[in-house]
Amino acid sequence: MRRTNLFRMVAATAAATLIATAGATAVANPAVARPADPAAAAGTGFAPAATNLAQGRPTQESGHADVYDSSRVVDGNPGSYWESVNNAFPQWVQVDLGSSQSVNQVVLKLPTAGWGSRTQTLSVRGSTNGSSFTDLVGSQTYTFDPASGSTVTINFSSASTRYVRITVTANSGWPAGQLSELEVYGSGGTTGDTIAPSVPGTLSQSTSGSTITLNWGASTDSGGSGLAGYNVYRGGNLIATLGTVLTYQDTQPATATVSYHVRARDGAGNLSGNSNTVTRTGSNPPACTNVAQGKSMTASGSTFSFTPDKANDGQLTTYWEGAASYPQNLTVALGANHSISGVTVKLNPDPAWGTRTQTIQVLGRDQASSAYTSLVSSAAYQFAQGSNVVTIPVSATTADVQLRFTGNTGAPSGQVAELEVCGTPAPNPDLVVSSVTWSPTSPSEVSPVTLSAVVQNIGSASAAATTVNFNLAGAVVGSATVGALAAGASTTVSFNAGTRPMGSYAVSAVVDPANTIVEQNNGNNSFTAGSPLVVAQAPGPDLQVLGIASNPPNPAVGASVSFTVAVRNRGTAATGATTVTRLVAGSTTLNTNTASIAAGATVTVAVSGSWTATSGGATLTATADATNVVTETNETNNSFSQSIVVGRGAAVPYVSYEAEAGRYQGTLLEADPLRTFGHTNFASESSGRKSVRLTSTGQFVEFTSANEANSIVVRNSIPDAPGGGGIEATISLYVNDVFSRKLTLSSKHSWLYGNTDGPEALTNTPQADARRLFDESNALLAQSYPAGTRFKLQRDSGDTAAFYVIDMIDLEQVAPAASQPAGCTSITSYGAVPNDGLDDTAAIQRAVTDDQNGVISCVWIPAGQWRQEQKILTDDPLNRGTHNQVGISNVTIRGAGMWHSQLYTLTEPQNVVGGINHPHEGNFGFDIDKNTQISDIAIFGSGRIRGGDGNAEGGVGLNGRFGTGTRISNVWIEHANVGAWVGRDYDNIPDLWGPADGLEFTGMRIRNTYADGINFSNGTRNSRVFNSSFRTTGDDALAVWANPYVKDRNVDIAHDNHFVNNTIQLPWRANGIAIYGGYDNSIENNLIYDTANYPGIMLATDHDPLPFSGTTLIANNGLYRTGGAFWNEDQEFGAITIFPATRDIVGVTIRDTDIIDSTFDGIQFKNGGGNIPNLAVTNVRIDKSNNGAGILAMSGARGNANLTNVTITNSADGNIVIQPGSQFVITP
Repeated sequence: MRRTNLFRMVAATAAATLIATAGATAVANPAVARPADPAAAAGTGFAPAATNLAQGRPTQESGHADVYDSSRVVDGNPGSYWESVNNAFPQWVQVDLGSSQSVNQVVLKLPTAGWGSRTQTLSVRGSTNGSSFTDLVGSQTYTFDPASGSTVTINFSSASTRYVRITVTANSGWPAGQLSELEVYGSGGTTGDTIAPSVPGTLSQSTSGSTITLNWGASTDSGGSGLAGYNVYRGGNLIATLGTVLTYQDTQPATATVSYHVRARDGAGNLSGNSNTVTRTGSNPPACTNVAQGKSMTASGSTFSFTPDKANDGQLTTYWEGAASYPQNLTVALGANHSISGVTVKLNPDPAWGTRTQTIQVLGRDQASSAYTSLVSSAAYQFAQGSNVVTIPVSATTADVQLRFTGNTGAPSGQVAELEVCGTPAPNPDLVVSSVTWSPTSPSEVSPVTLSAVVQNIGSASAAATTVNFNLAGAVVGSATVGALAAGASTTVSFNAGTRPMGSYAVSAVVDPANTIVEQNNGNNSFTAGSPLVVAQAPGPDLQVLGIASNPPNPAVGASVSFTVAVRNRGTAATGATTVTRLVAGSTTLNTNTASIAAGATVTVAVSGSWTATSGGATLTATADATNVVTETNETNNSFSQSIVVGRGAAVPYVSYEAEAGRYQGTLLEADPLRTFGHTNFASESSGRKSVRLTSTGQFVEFTSANEANSIVVRNSIPDAPGGGGIEATISLYVNDVFSRKLTLSSKHSWLYGNTDGPEALTNTPQADARRLFDESNALLAQSYPAGTRFKLQRDSGDTAAFYVIDMIDLEQVAPAASQPAGCTSITSYGAVPNDGLDDTAAIQRAVTDDQNGVISCVWIPAGQWRQEQKILTDDPLNRGTHNQVGISNVTIRGAGMWHSQLYTLTEPQNVVGGINHPHEGNFGFDIDKNTQISDIAIFGSGRIRGGDGNAEGGVGLNGRFGTGTRISNVWIEHANVGAWVGRDYDNIPDLWGPADGLEFTGMRIRNTYADGINFSNGTRNSRVFNSSFRTTGDDALAVWANPYVKDRNVDIAHDNHFVNNTIQLPWRANGIAIYGGYDNSIENNLIYDTANYPGIMLATDHDPLPFSGTTLIANNGLYRTGGAFWNEDQEFGAITIFPATRDIVGVTIRDTDIIDSTFDGIQFKNGGGNIPNLAVTNVRIDKSNNGAGILAMSGARGNANLTNVTITNSADGNIVIQPGSQFVITP
C-alpha cells in the first residue's frame, strides 16, 4: 500500500507547529514526570505509584486507520502506535483498568524515530461504568517533541475510575489522533483477583439479510473483581468489547461465511474460556456475468501511475487511485445498455491494506443520453482487511456505470483494484459479418473484382440501416448500404472493387464502421476471410522505373548534371516497340528512346542531355513509356520520383526566422565573447548566439514571413517548476495584429542542472547552474497564410510564465495528410484508436508482427495522435538476455506525414509500470534488425535526461542492428536520448549479428535530444544520412563510431559511410559531426551552426575505436559559430578539430569549406598518443576566429598538414600558430 509509516512521519514533521499550553500540568521529561521516590513528588501534591495500571489492559477506540489499532497503546512498545480514523475529529482511545482505581497521572507518548514535533489537543476523561464519562482534565493543547522523548505527562487530582479515555480534537502533524503509549498511574485499588469468569452459556446466531444476531448465556465471577462483560470474536479476531449484555449484532455481506465465539471478562481483566463456536454460512448469489470485463475505464483524474485501466485488468495487486479534491469519478463504459443487478468493488486483500471506509455513490448513463443519473445514493462502505470486497446492489438499465467517491478513511483519494458489474445485455441489435467472398475467385490484374459480405443481426432488437466497409490488405476500398434488419435476419451486400495489381490481399468487411447503431456488442462487427484474395499477373509487358542516378551525385550550383534511369519490364512479354524514357528535373525535360526490353529484364537508360543545377535542388521524376506506345498490364506504375539537393545543407521545407532579426519589444540577449556555457547562459544556447526575453505583459516578437505557411515551430525557454519537472504556459499568437490562438509552451523536457560535464552526471533537480535551456513547441494553424504575413508572439495577461525567451521560429506549408496507400493495412484494423489518450502499443505491435510474418504487406499509421508505451520489436522465443533485444525484419511502416501521423509517449522509460520491454533504448519507437522501411511519421519520446539521475532514462527513437535493406525517410524524432542508434554489440545474441549495410536516412528531422542524433556504430558500412536536419542534440548530431565490439575486428570496420547535405544547429553537447575510426567515410555538403562547447566537425580516436585507414573526406561544408570550451572549461576546441587521442588519424582531406566566426580556433590539431600524417587542406576559408588562431597546432601535437589555397583572416591569436613543444609541421 502506498501510504507508508514513513509518509506519515515525514508529512507530520513538515506540518509540526509549537503551541504554548496552559491549564493542566504537562511534563516533557518522563524522569521528572514519574519519580521513583514518592517523597520526591510530595511537594507537587501528587504521589503516583510506580506501576503502570494500563499496561496490557483491554482497550477500546472510536476507530483506527489501517493496522494502527488501540491495542498498541498498552503494549509497552513506544515504536508502535494507535492512529484514529483520519479527517474525522473528535476521536478517542480508552483503557479498562479492570476495576475502579485511584489515579492521578497519565503519561502519553509518541514514537521518536523519524517523527517530527507536533501538538495534539486532548482531554483526559474517566468513567466507572464505561458509558458515562466526566473530565479528569479538560481539553488542552500538548506538545510532543522528540527532543523530550515525545512524552507528555499530565497530573491531576486523585480520582477513582475504571475507564480512562483520551479524547483528541486536533493534531498539527496528521489529521488523526495518535498515541504510542497510554500509561496510567495512581495509588491503585483492589488487586489479587486471578480467577477467570465461567464460560458463557450456549452461543446461538440468527440471520436477517446482512445482519447477524448473536445470543449467549450469562457467566458468573467468583474472584472478587466482578463480572465486567464479554468479548466477541469473529474468525478468531476480537471485534467487540461489551458490558454485561447477552446479545450482539454484526453486519456482514450475505455471501460471506463467518464464525463467532464469546469470552467473559471480569474486573481484573481475567478472560474465561471460549464459548461454543457458531457459523453463519453465506448464500451463493445467482450466477453473475461481469459485463465490465475488458471494457474501457476512465476517471476524473489519477495519482501517479495508478490509472483507471488498473481497475479493470484482472489484477488485485494493481489499482486506480483518484487525484485532486473530491468528488472523484471512475467510469466503465459497457458500450450499450445492460440490465445490471450489482456492482462489486475490490481492493487488494493483502494485510498491508488495512480496513478502510469509502463513501461511494453509483450513477449510470442511458445509451440514448449524455447525462448521468443516480442509481444508488452515496453511502459509506467498509472494506474489511483480509477480504476488501464490497458489493452494492443495483437494479437499473444503463450503458455506463460510474462510481463517485467523496471519502476514504484509508487514503486521500478513492481507490479501486477491480470494478465488476453484474448484468446482462439489454435488448439491442447486434450486427455481425458472417462471411466475405469475391468473384471471380481467381482474378488477374485485368479482372474486375466484386466483393460480397453476409450481414446478420444476431441481437434481440431490430437494426436501422447502415453500411459495410470492404477492406483489401487493411485499406478501405469501398462500401455498400445495408438495409434495416429485424432481429435474427440477414442480408448479402456487394461492392465492385475494380481491378487490382498482382499480389495477395487480406479481405475483410466491417459493418456499421462509424458505430452509428447502438449494439449489444461493438467488438464483433468485422470479419476477415480465412484465405487471401490472390490476383495473378496478367499476360503482357509492364514497365517500372526502379531508380534514378545523377552525375555528379551532389552537384554545386551551376554544375551540369547527367542522369541514368533503371527501367524494369516486370511483365510476361517483351515491350517490342521502342519507348520513350522521360526525366523531368525542375523545369527541364529530357527524353530518351529506349529499345525493346525483354520480359523480366532491367536496363540502365542513359538519359540524353543534362540539367544545370539550381540552388536548393529539385525533384527528379522519371517515366517509362512516357508516350504510351506500349499497352501494359498496369499503366499506373510507370513513374518514380526522388529529390536532388544542390549546394550545402538540407533542402528543408520550412524557413527559420531569428527573434533578434524581427521586430520586438523585450530584452535582447547576447552571448559574451567566450560564449560561456553551462551557467544558465540563454544567449550562448541561442541560434546566432542571440535571443529575445519577454517579461512584461504586452511584450512581443514579430516576424514577417517570406513563405506561405500553415504551421509554426517556436524554439523557446520558459522557467522550470520550483522543484523541477517543468511547467506549461501559453503565449499568444497574433496574425497581422489579430489574435489567432494560444500556443502551449513547455519546460518539461529542458533545464538540466549541475556544474559537471559528465555525460550522465546532470540532474533534473534545480540548482544554480543550468544548461539545455531551450525546447520547441509546434502547431498546425487553422489556415494557410501567404508570404508577407506578420506572425507575432506576445505575452498577454493570461500568459503566466515568469519569462519567455524566444530564439527562433520555423514557418512551413505542411501538405495535407496522405491517403492510405494500396496494399497497406491500417493499425486501426488492429484496434488502435487515434487521439483517445489510451495506449495503442498492442495494436501497432500486432500489425508489425503480421507484416513481418507475411499476413499483410505494409503497416499504415493514419493521421492522428497514437500513444505508444512499449518499444515495437520481435518477441524473442528463446528469451535470450534480461531484456528482449530482437528487432523487426521485413517490415514496411508508412504514415500520412510527419506532421500528421505522430507516435507519442507520456511515461518516462524508468517509470513504466511493470518495466520496459527493452534496456535503456526506452519504451517508444522501433527496434530494427533488417530490411525495414519506415517513412512519414513522428516519434515524440518522454525523455527528460540522458541518464544517471535516479536511474532516469531518455530512450531511443530507432535502434537495433538495421542489417541490409533498411530505409528510413521523413521521420521526426524529439525528446529521446538518441534519435537513431545503429548497431548492437556482437556478444548481444551473436546468432543475429548483422551490421547495417546500405542503410539510408533521408528527410529526417531530429531535435531536442539528450545524446546523439544518429550514430553509425558496430561495423556500419555503405550507409548514409542525406538531406536531414538536426537541432539541439545532446551529443554528436551525426557520428561514425568504428567501435571494437564486433564479430571480426579485421573485417567489421565502419567504412564507406557518408553524411551528405545535412543541416545541424545548436548541439548543446559534443560535436556537429564526428568520425571515430574506420575508412573511406566522408562528411560533405553540410551546414553546421552554433555548437555550444565542441567542434563543428571532429575526427578523433578517443572512445577506443578501430584504426583510421584509407581516406576520410571533409568537403564543401559550412561551419558557423562552432567550437567551444568544455570539461570544466579547461579544454578549448576548434571549429574543425583533429584529435589523435590514442591512435593515428591518417588519409584526411579537408577541402572547399568555409569556417566562419569560430569561438576559438578555425582548425585545431590536438595532442594525444597518435600522429596526424599528411593531412591536406585545400580551398578553405577561415574568418574571424574570435578567441584563437586560424589554424592551431597544440603543444605535443605530431604530424603535418599541407595547405593549398587557404585564406585566413581576422584571427585573435594569429593566422597559423604552432605552440612550443609541438612536433606538427604546417606547410602553407
